[in-house]
Amino acid sequence: MKVDFHVHTCYSGDSFTSLEAVVEACRKRGLGKVAITDHNTIAGALALSEMAPGLVIVGEEIKTDVGEIIAYFVKEEVPKGLPVREAIARVREQGGLVGVPHPLDRLRREAMGLTHLLTIIEQVDMLEAFNARTTFPVDNHRVLDLAREWGLLATAGSDAHVPWEIGHAYVEMPAFEGKDEFLRSLAQGQIVGRLTTPLIHLTSTWAKCIKRRRS
Repeated sequence: MKVDFHVHTCYSGDSFTSLEAVVEACRKRGLGKVAITDHNTIAGALALSEMAPGLVIVGEEIKTDVGEIIAYFVKEEVPKGLPVREAIARVREQGGLVGVPHPLDRLRREAMGLTHLLTIIEQVDMLEAFNARTTFPVDNHRVLDLAREWGLLATAGSDAHVPWEIGHAYVEMPAFEGKDEFLRSLAQGQIVGRLTTPLIHLTSTWAKCIKRRRS
């Protein structure tokens, strides 16, 4: 099956993508599962998992004191702004898995960067080795090399904030049920992806500005 590991919905502060649009995009692009990783909330992931049972991996992209991490298979929201080790501990307490999105993307303020990543790398399960919104391909390549060096699993995600981005990057992997089977399946996965135009970041900036004005 094809799994996009990094998708945002209208529950993120910088996206207007409806839950219905996510389901439709997954159907059109043949995605078997999608990780909904809204910023600092799991509300959208929970709502979509009820709407489309079996489609969703409940995730959360969490802002920590040193950059973002992604939690997978979580049941409770982890608040933003925590020290990164505390955020990881809260994910672990509920049986979740920990990844790091776009860690070496030189243009993103939210990227953790190599120095901070190396301080917690032994506490994570996977690194996002292909992010379709990364501008420079070498920044993705470096993450894949790092994952191999440390024996970590590698994921891929579109980082979609608008529906047409969904499926721009994914992992093709054996079908799975549950967290333990997921890990074995991901270890056999193959990354597939293409980079999105850097101009796509303007859409999430626009959405963020509109939502802030409304609030």
